[in-house]
Amino acid sequence: MINVATHLSGLFAARHDRAATSAPAFDGSIVLVSFALMAIGLVIVTSASMPVAERLYDNPFYFAIRHGIYIIGAVIASMVVVQLPMRFWRTFSPYMLLAAIGLLVAVLVIGRNVNGSTRWLAIGPITIQAAEPAKLFFFCYLAGYLVRRYDEVTENLKGFIKPLVVFFLLALLLLAQPDLGTVVVMLATTMGLLFLAGAKLWQFFALLFAGILAVVALIVDSEYRLARVTSFWDPWADPFGSGYQLTQSLMAYGRGNWFGQGLGNSLQKLEFLPEAHTDFVMAILAEELGFSGVVAVLLLMLWLVVRALQIGNKALTHERAFDGFLAYSIGIWFSFQTAVNVGASAGILPTKGLTLPLVSYGGSSLIIMAATVSILLRIDFELRVSGVQALDKGNKSDGKARVRAALKSAKDAGNATSGGQQND
Repeated sequence: MINVATHLSGLFAARHDRAATSAPAFDGSIVLVSFALMAIGLVIVTSASMPVAERLYDNPFYFAIRHGIYIIGAVIASMVVVQLPMRFWRTFSPYMLLAAIGLLVAVLVIGRNVNGSTRWLAIGPITIQAAEPAKLFFFCYLAGYLVRRYDEVTENLKGFIKPLVVFFLLALLLLAQPDLGTVVVMLATTMGLLFLAGAKLWQFFALLFAGILAVVALIVDSEYRLARVTSFWDPWADPFGSGYQLTQSLMAYGRGNWFGQGLGNSLQKLEFLPEAHTDFVMAILAEELGFSGVVAVLLLMLWLVVRALQIGNKALTHERAFDGFLAYSIGIWFSFQTAVNVGASAGILPTKGLTLPLVSYGGSSLIIMAATVSILLRIDFELRVSGVQALDKGNKSDGKARVRAALKSAKDAGNATSGGQQND
């Protein structure tokens, strides 16, 4: 029996012979934008961390060297991940969920406590923040669940509730660390993906309302979270207490003006602003590069998010439902985490311990985010070489019909190990 993928690739090459031989296999623009963000992150982390590194380790480049090692690790991880076919992620998504739960449980049992939070697993010299891979693994599971149970999700309440039960379990484990910021990002991504998958509007708004109530209850129930929110409303009421970090961050933004004070000329990084090279790296960037630097970073991130959503839409059009849902979740995840990080440092949102994707200091976050970008590259790569033709334009007018067709194709491919559309 003729291999379907080989046959379709042959047709594609025959019709587009010149493009097939000269066009790059991967989307170079995604690679360039990702490297640009990591390069900006390395420069700003180096600048922001020098004073504290000098005091703590007698080496102003201590954090810069570590961040450079993290970038090398992220590039290596990306090179490995991009070689994995999307069939791998679809097949092992349930086991990834078990791995996510196992990591979060292990953190609570043998994790390292830093500043009152138990979020890190220490394995020899390596420290892993378990919440970072847990996010990726959960989104892989959710994409696979939507492929397997699409009719249930869109037609009855039971199918809609099932993934929320899994999310609730992960949320409990994360809140025990505590890590409300990650819970909020995962909730927003879950809601966005269910909405894009075609969940009924009343279910979506009910989930939104319940999520808001849950977050408010968690804030009111915790004294330190309540202090963060009240200080966020009026940080100047206690500028040397609960509002200290935010007021220092706002000063950094104010000093930046349009074009900044110049690279390396930040005053707030002189240990006035705590966590300057991690959660508040955008404030230092704003102070040194100004409004123009902030806009440049946000535009790069926006381009990456839009590209992820475009790839997701293209994957659904080409009958690759799992790939499409996973690309959608990546786009929502990156956009919301960026909004929370920048919003917190700019005083728009309460402060949360979330990194700026591909920019902030932190090995676990950087490696997982880089690997996630590689997944986008792989999805786009398989769309380029598969030769699968788009659905008829008449079917495109009905979004749900297009998704159902994609799901049927995905299920057919899953039932046969030689599924043509997912072969390399």
